[in-house]
Amino acid sequence: MKNSPEQDEKFMRQALHEAENALHKNEIPVGAVIVCSGSVIARAHNLTETLNDVTAHAEMQAITSAANYLGGKYLIDCTLYVTLEPCAMCAAALGWAQISRIVFGAADEKRGFSKFSKDVLHKKTEIQGGILQKECREILKKFFVDLRTSGVRS
Repeated sequence: MKNSPEQDEKFMRQALHEAENALHKNEIPVGAVIVCSGSVIARAHNLTETLNDVTAHAEMQAITSAANYLGGKYLIDCTLYVTLEPCAMCAAALGWAQISRIVFGAADEKRGFSKFSKDVLHKKTEIQGGILQKECREILKKFFVDLRTSGVRS
């Protein structure tokens, strides 16, 4: 199910665009897209502040959108591109959805699922990290630097 490095970068750039959309809404800038058969079937970004919902992570929004698009709860033969390594909650949801592949940009050393357990994913799920890692890390870094210097979400 592995895509070429060029395809991975192409779809990660679309996830980065979603992260920029989150940034403009004063959300933590994490973006996600889900791809099936070479086409984007879901686009999402963090909405935790907008919806006042701690579960409204980009991945959760993308899972719901993709399942609605496909008309079923399983995301077999789909790839998630997300700018930040999923947390344990999102990884567990991705496991239940049986997503075939997860591609993330920046690792999350504090809250990323791989710090806790990869067992929450479906046993056939492939994982690829570090795609456009620098760009994915930079947008997050800028957000948190701005937040610390201003004291408010700009």
